[in-house]
Amino acid sequence: MRKWKVLYQWTWLNELLRGEGRGDYGAFARCICGHPTCQRGKAEVRCKDCDGCEGYATACMVRDHLRNPLHRVERWNWGEGCYDRTTLKDLGLSVHLCRELHPDLICPHPRRAPGKSFVVMDSNGIHDVDLFYCDCGKGPSYPTQLLRMRWLPSTGKLPRTAATFRVLRRYHLLSLESKCSMSEFYNSLARLSNNTGELPPSHYQEFINMTRAWRNLQIFKRAGCGHMTDGINQCKPGACALECPACPHPGKNLPPDWKDVPEERKFLYALFLALDANFRMQRKDVSSEAADPDLGNGIAFFGEVNAYMAHLAEHWDQPQPKSTCVNHDAVNCPDKEVRGTASSGVGTVDCARHNMKRPKGVGDLQRGERYLNMDYMFFYTLKDSDCQLFFVSYDIACQWHKNIWDRMKIYPREMQEQNRQRFYVFLVPKFHLPAHIESCNIKFSFLLTRYVGQTDGEAPERGWANINRLASSTKEMSPHLRREVLDDHFNDWNWKKILAMGVFMYDKIRDYIPAMVKTRRDTLAQEGSLPVETLAEWTAMAMAWEADADKPNPFERTTEQISIASVRFKLAQEGGGVMRGETESADMLAQGVQLEETQRQLRFDQAATGAHPTLVQKRVMLERCSKARRKILTWMDIQTPFMPEVAAIRAAAAEERAIGAGMGPVAGELVQNMPLLLPSALGVDVPCIRELQGFEFQLREGQAHDALHEMRHQLLVRTHAYKYKDQQVKGIRDTMRSKTQIQTMDHNIERAKETYKAARAALEALGPRLGKYAWEGTLKVLHDDDVRQLPEATMEAARPISWIWLADGSAADADRNRAMNEALRIEWAKTRALGLRNTEEVDLLEEEMRRVPVYMRWRADWWESKKLHVDEDQRPDLLDDERQREGHDAYATRQARIMRSIATRFEEKWETIPALLEAGRAQVALAEAQAAAHAAAGASGSSDDEGGDDLDEHDDVDDEDDGGDDEDDGGDDEDEG
Repeated sequence: MRKWKVLYQWTWLNELLRGEGRGDYGAFARCICGHPTCQRGKAEVRCKDCDGCEGYATACMVRDHLRNPLHRVERWNWGEGCYDRTTLKDLGLSVHLCRELHPDLICPHPRRAPGKSFVVMDSNGIHDVDLFYCDCGKGPSYPTQLLRMRWLPSTGKLPRTAATFRVLRRYHLLSLESKCSMSEFYNSLARLSNNTGELPPSHYQEFINMTRAWRNLQIFKRAGCGHMTDGINQCKPGACALECPACPHPGKNLPPDWKDVPEERKFLYALFLALDANFRMQRKDVSSEAADPDLGNGIAFFGEVNAYMAHLAEHWDQPQPKSTCVNHDAVNCPDKEVRGTASSGVGTVDCARHNMKRPKGVGDLQRGERYLNMDYMFFYTLKDSDCQLFFVSYDIACQWHKNIWDRMKIYPREMQEQNRQRFYVFLVPKFHLPAHIESCNIKFSFLLTRYVGQTDGEAPERGWANINRLASSTKEMSPHLRREVLDDHFNDWNWKKILAMGVFMYDKIRDYIPAMVKTRRDTLAQEGSLPVETLAEWTAMAMAWEADADKPNPFERTTEQISIASVRFKLAQEGGGVMRGETESADMLAQGVQLEETQRQLRFDQAATGAHPTLVQKRVMLERCSKARRKILTWMDIQTPFMPEVAAIRAAAAEERAIGAGMGPVAGELVQNMPLLLPSALGVDVPCIRELQGFEFQLREGQAHDALHEMRHQLLVRTHAYKYKDQQVKGIRDTMRSKTQIQTMDHNIERAKETYKAARAALEALGPRLGKYAWEGTLKVLHDDDVRQLPEATMEAARPISWIWLADGSAADADRNRAMNEALRIEWAKTRALGLRNTEEVDLLEEEMRRVPVYMRWRADWWESKKLHVDEDQRPDLLDDERQREGHDAYATRQARIMRSIATRFEEKWETIPALLEAGRAQVALAEAQAAAHAAAGASGSSDDEGGDDLDEHDDVDDEDDGGDDEDDGGDDEDEG
């Protein structure tokens, strides 16, 4: 743009101003159109919507615009020397629908549209048209004549307003993409017509009605309702909603024997669901169900309203138990009322793996997230599903799933689960899970649950981010209109998700095939350093817990661990000390310890940038330092009332810096070195409240154990990174990448060492003052040689284990071998679980990529079956109407072609995936064979390393060519989207 400004800005501005006049055509006073009928009148009229700026005579302009009656024109004012706004109607153009209907005939009895004008809305503005209907008795009804002109009438009797299909389609797509409101779009049309404040008479209500009718007609058209006799009234609930083609649909995209597969493969045909509520999508208490016309109740995502509301009214007094987990507002405050609203939000049941809304899976909420509402949506959307295994994600699943089968008994029999032999697994989304209590983090974890792959359960949250932009406009709508708008946007969301599946699944499986290989190797590497008996015991423990969550958990420690989090929780339970303002003394000290860690992080990161940091690195570091300084200064103001003695110390230090500076400017302190003056940093001669010293002592003890835990974790990860680098990494690029990863781990270990040393130094200062010495038996002096990995093989058995692996933070007299085993078992269990999830994810993606093209071709065959020449019984009323039959068949054919083209495009995009899968699984098999051979050699006393050519993961998997671009079809086809 800088070059454009210099070279073209001034020239282009002059050209725009030149175009306000007659330009090159100012030399011609007479019309030069060259038409045989041209009378060479004054060239005083030009069209703003035709290309070019030629001037024409009035009669020639009218003649040339018989087929473009909605173009905007302007007339040259000879006296003033400028163009004035005018219309084709003022120039004498009339629109005769009979001429459109009978190109070779002129209707002998045209009838002018009633009223002084007929208003047509188009994408270039709002137009006043001189319209004549065909009234000779041979033409169809007046509204039908407008429809065949591709103008949608505002009423079905004697319309005086219409909108072109063009403007309705444009608004429809614009609203789906930008979420613009009807009023914003209508105002833009009005300003296109006149942007000087002289707005035409408002036809906003007619525009609302026409856009609503257009939206309703499109959803029925795309669902195939027009291809059935009385198709609108025969439309089943949810029939107009787009289904997820990657989800299992028995009879559509599953193999015939899907029910007979082994138990360990049944998860491939499981349905993953996610529930959530959104309280931003409120609706004010305006209009009513009775006053607002219903154009399609329950046809898409919202269930049938009358049955839903009747069920709520009948069972509204059903009690809801309190939460036994954390204080979930959704559970404990289900009747929270939002004043002035008829709907407090919406609930949904989504496809959890592909982020798509499910048919009949959305409903209005009245007073909060009551089980009564969510149960109805859940059972209603599953009523017609024949799947046998369901994984259900909900942010309050730990509470909601309790007694769900007892609550089910109040529903109609077709919505109940008796005798259906279906199995359900309830989970909590990954992002929401940390807010739950510890037992929920184990029982409802996606990571720890078999057969879920890398599903995260957060699908509804992604959908809300898209739909929340509609909240400001839909909250003012009538109830049925709001549901129609949301149904339309949910359908568009699903359609865009379908179109993106080609790239989405391709990228995802390319990421998870290497991840599957890596995590399997990591697991085998850990298992190779374990005694055979120990590994067998842990494996049996893990498998037993996966089958029955009441069995001992391999991820849990049997002793309570000391950490900063546990110390802060304990202090909060005990009262947290004295209060100054809104802060307790224990909380003040905890914030200080955290700020000290921030300073340490800044020092390490600054040192890591080297002697010649880049400008970006300098900017980022300056921003981080400024942010840290503001936090520290704020904290110092909080600290002073608790520890007034530090104010004098800081004042003395500032005075000393000023004296040292002499006549020059006083140098500021680096934020990394600003003394925080916690109790442990004060000398014994400085008075300090004993309670504060005790609080810091507990926090430092937790900090030391956290640092040891981080050291152990990073050492284990680094050990396996070295193994991977030595055995698998080839080539300069991958060697450098692996080296960078190991350097990051070394950096983290060094930081953890410094944190531990700082925490222990504080304990050494505070221990004698408080008379506490027992901690020294667990938290020993840390030497550089102590920070080493575990011995891995029998050849290292004589080397002593560093004390850091035995300091587990439990009782001082805890069994050290048991502590070490627990730490190793938990690390092994985590690595094993991650490896299993990655393998399951690859298997799920492979099956989903098979299902998508199969479903799209099934849908194509479904559209082919809707052709009237295939099944004339579908529309017997059209047997004698050849033109109507042709249109029906043409639409069905185009839809079928779209479905098949999507299937073909996806298969072409994915054509390299089978080879990648084969290579990845071959690498896993090879790694397992090598591990087995190594174990056998170790058992026989042989130290020979089992070799073999190893497939290069990066050559065979990571560097595969993308296989071409995945481009969507262009144009504005009215397809299923």
